[in-house]
Amino acid sequence: MAKKKNWYDYLWVASSLYLILGFFNILFAWLGLICFLVPLIMSFTGGEKGYCNRYCGRGQLLSIIGKRYSWNLPIPKWIYSKAFRYGFLTFFLVMFFQMLFSSYLVFAGTNSLKEVVTLLWSFSLPWSFASSSAPVANWVKQFAFGFYSVMLTSTSLGLITMFLFRPRTWCVYCPMGTMTQLICKAKYKE
Repeated sequence: MAKKKNWYDYLWVASSLYLILGFFNILFAWLGLICFLVPLIMSFTGGEKGYCNRYCGRGQLLSIIGKRYSWNLPIPKWIYSKAFRYGFLTFFLVMFFQMLFSSYLVFAGTNSLKEVVTLLWSFSLPWSFASSSAPVANWVKQFAFGFYSVMLTSTSLGLITMFLFRPRTWCVYCPMGTMTQLICKAKYKE
């Protein structure tokens, strides 16, 4: 007998739509904040990684794609290591705060809007075709370009490690998963 599907079993559709919509209108990138705030709120209020285990649309998407395209090789031990996971979290946070600072500089009028998406924190892709003509401040757009860069990069890393190893390899070193795990450990330390 097939397991009954719940509404949250289809959150992979939201992850897919997020990437597609951001490709056409960069302001949709702001929706990605849901993927940042909800896990943090859940870990602070419930003390568990329920988001990762049940609601993460990216993990679901990687599972679906990985069923067909993953080499399904064992995940290397170094990916599980605290040094790698905490190091990646630190690197990710530095990139996130750099994105916030860039948005602030546009807000302050020090820098002008850069309609660029940076993939893997190294490759700048012109993305002006997705710029919105909506009457919003340039710093709002700058944040969207930066946030979409973060989300596209993390999805790309998830896909690369999905192909090379197991479908949900990304979940092992996901910065949000590592952060929520740290919060839960600190909050419910016995």
